[in-house]
Amino acid sequence: MTVTNKQIADLMKEASEAANLIQEHVKKGDVIHLSSHIDADGLSAAGIMGKSLFRAGGKFRLRLERWMDEKVADRIAAENPPLTIFTDMGSGYLDLLGEKLSNQDVIILDHHQPVAEIPPGFAQVNPHVHEIDGTRDISGAGVAYFAAKALDKANLDLACLAVVGALGDLQDKNEERKLGGVNKTIVKDAVKSGCLKVETDLLFFGRETRPIHQALARTTNPFIPGISGEEDKSLAFLVNLGIKPKRREKWRALRDLSAEEKKKLLSAIADYLVSKGSAGDTALNLVGQVYTLSNEEPWTPLRSAREFTVMLNATGRMDKAGLGAAICMGDRKKCLEEAMAIMQEYRRTITKYLRWVTEEPGRLEELENIYVVRGDGFIDEKVISPVSTILSTSLSQLGKPIIAYSTISGGEMVKVSARGLEPLIKKGLNLGEILQVAAEKYSGRGGGHDVAAGAQIPIKDVEPFLKLVNKLVKKQLEGTQLGG
Repeated sequence: MTVTNKQIADLMKEASEAANLIQEHVKKGDVIHLSSHIDADGLSAAGIMGKSLFRAGGKFRLRLERWMDEKVADRIAAENPPLTIFTDMGSGYLDLLGEKLSNQDVIILDHHQPVAEIPPGFAQVNPHVHEIDGTRDISGAGVAYFAAKALDKANLDLACLAVVGALGDLQDKNEERKLGGVNKTIVKDAVKSGCLKVETDLLFFGRETRPIHQALARTTNPFIPGISGEEDKSLAFLVNLGIKPKRREKWRALRDLSAEEKKKLLSAIADYLVSKGSAGDTALNLVGQVYTLSNEEPWTPLRSAREFTVMLNATGRMDKAGLGAAICMGDRKKCLEEAMAIMQEYRRTITKYLRWVTEEPGRLEELENIYVVRGDGFIDEKVISPVSTILSTSLSQLGKPIIAYSTISGGEMVKVSARGLEPLIKKGLNLGEILQVAAEKYSGRGGGHDVAAGAQIPIKDVEPFLKLVNKLVKKQLEGTQLGG
């Protein structure tokens, strides 16, 4: 559905109201409490809001959260800050926050579906309120950018971080993997500010920073069995195609290939993926809009917006979220060096888990309406979300949503990550609603977007929970309203 100028104007009006409240607290000299999620979108949002507060002369304290729960809400209530700003989180917990933080000023800058009425005294900027799709049209970082832009038009350059956040939340779901909806407006702002360049090309990871065979080996979306994570096999693949990886003893990057060489490489990858059981159009995920951050140094992961998202996800999932936020706010020295090392470790970890799932057919368990990945005992719950995301896109031919779970440290709860694809969403699938309903039945909490959702439930209830999810998926696809 096309986003109208009026919808954007209404969203911007809400952002202006939030910006006015922020300005009031800045003028008072209050220490503002800023809380955000640890994924790429959340860290981008934190960077946008942190930098805009710094530029406004505001004092703030940043906390990065893996999820919202009663412990987080109780801690904020006990600290009793004059203003709390939530970015990329909060709308799914309006009931909890209304109960715990009723006597405080609260601003929620989020793109997840609100699950309750906005509590009195709270300010919320959320696209769903204006019938804008928060899954595809604007991310949490985009909402934070609107507030930053309303705070000061000089924050136009922060649009680049909003582009990073949208790509981190996989909102490039349009033809040629373009950003659409409200994100188009944000891309225009980023280009206007001079910090972004947009073109169409192959989407290899490390397209600007790595030799071709390394870029191919580091590409996991889609996951290419036998090539992703295998530099020697990637090199042999290129040589067999007649694509020279070196010129005059110097390694060639993707940008050094001719149009004919790129076409030959894409065709060969498509044939290879089909031979491994993937759908015929899976390789098309490797072609699309390339978003280059013009002000970043060449040969660093920050130059490509998509690589930037991987670095942020790596810091968040490997318990170093503060590094990601620092980079978003401008640190380019020791933080960047450390984050680059963490990113390499993260990619090795993800590749290891993807191999574990794909090498043994039984590890992707098929039920009537879903596939289940039982990661408890092997997959770290901190990375269960990116693993399920990559599996859902790489194994698109399965035609069913993937439900993956892993045990949370402590052993009493599991983290669930659910992913679906657009054809199922168009048929009525809403994983956020399903996980909310199923988790609440078993004393847990769940929710999210229609195409990507998460939950936490007691480990003792995993089996009945999965059976219920399997049943609810069938109901939704048959057209039944769940009423969650």
